[in-house]
Amino acid sequence: MYHFYILYSPSLDSYYVGYTGQTLEERLKKHLSRHRGFTGQAKDWVVFYSETFENISSDLH
Repeated sequence: MYHFYILYSPSLDSYYVGYTGQTLEERLKKHLSRHRGFTGQAKDWVVFYSETFENISSDLH
């Protein structure tokens, strides 16, 4: 399963778009962990929207 998702950070008033083959919960934990990527700027990311797909297809890219 693959998940397309949009995260929202109230403190940054910003959105982040991504997709993963992990569970959405596992991926969100990584976004909330300390790292140097874009989502590392805030610790209040919440899932704003998500969709689940059986596989990666050209529709997802």
